[in-house]
Amino acid sequence: LVSDDTGNRLRFQLELEFVQCLANPNYLNFLAQRGYFKDKAFVNYLKYLLYWKEPEYAKYLKYPQCLHMLELLQYEHFRKELVNAQCAKFIDEQQILHWQHYSRKRMRLQQALAEQQQQNTSVK
Repeated sequence: LVSDDTGNRLRFQLELEFVQCLANPNYLNFLAQRGYFKDKAFVNYLKYLLYWKEPEYAKYLKYPQCLHMLELLQYEHFRKELVNAQCAKFIDEQQILHWQHYSRKRMRLQQALAEQQQQNTSVK
């Protein structure tokens, strides 16, 4: 017999892991090709999972892009397109480009901050 606390913790962990899997376009393609997105109960489950967008839950996510995918999965047209491997490949490429842009931008900001701190130190 599982206590409520243990059951709630397990459910939290399972849903956290599943929601984060939605960040992987190849996994979405896998689900689409096996007909999961045609199953009304599964689509309702995806709707239920929108609670992860709330800050008290979102703070646990390591891959925040999963929330964008979860939002897109609310649309039947998007779910249908995911059957196509080219669609998944395109999403994957766009995520990589976004990550590269973000990484370069973050590095430039960190360099500028370091230079500013160095100038402030040398002025004193």
